[in-house]
Amino acid sequence: MSPDSGVAAHGVLIEPTTLRIQRVLPGTVERVWAYLTDGELRRKWLAAGDMVLQAGAPFELVWRNDELSAQPSQRPQGFSDEHRMKSRIVAVDPPRHLVFAWGEQGTGEVAFDLEQQGDKVLLTIVHRRVPDRDALLKVSAGWHTHLDTLEAVLSGEYAGPFWPRWLQLRDEYDARHPR
Repeated sequence: MSPDSGVAAHGVLIEPTTLRIQRVLPGTVERVWAYLTDGELRRKWLAAGDMVLQAGAPFELVWRNDELSAQPSQRPQGFSDEHRMKSRIVAVDPPRHLVFAWGEQGTGEVAFDLEQQGDKVLLTIVHRRVPDRDALLKVSAGWHTHLDTLEAVLSGEYAGPFWPRWLQLRDEYDARHPR
């Protein structure tokens, strides 16, 4: 990401339990939208899983973060090779706006907004109602690392090992987020 893009490199808390993170990505809104909503494309940077783009529709995200890099790395303690989360679509306005519940209980919510800016796209993610500080650190480092991966995929570049970057970012967010 270009330092002159006006977009902060790290996510910021806009409320005590709400993280906003942005990226300026190469391509068109339609291409980035496909990487958000098509399960096969989404698995290259975040998590697999089919979505029916209709408010109220259930879906499941399947994370396999070890597969996001050709270079193996040590997975942190407490993480398995696969994580599944059932969820549902809250709102959808293709190809610019998607909101889904974070988990089956819907205790959190994630909104994605896309805005074309010349030959690039501003992607804004707002993750609301993160339940506690530990989850906030994991979510912050997670979105940041996954977005780094998406940016690399869209640019045709190598993203680097997932887990070492995630651990580094968790520590950075620990220093950035108030206690």
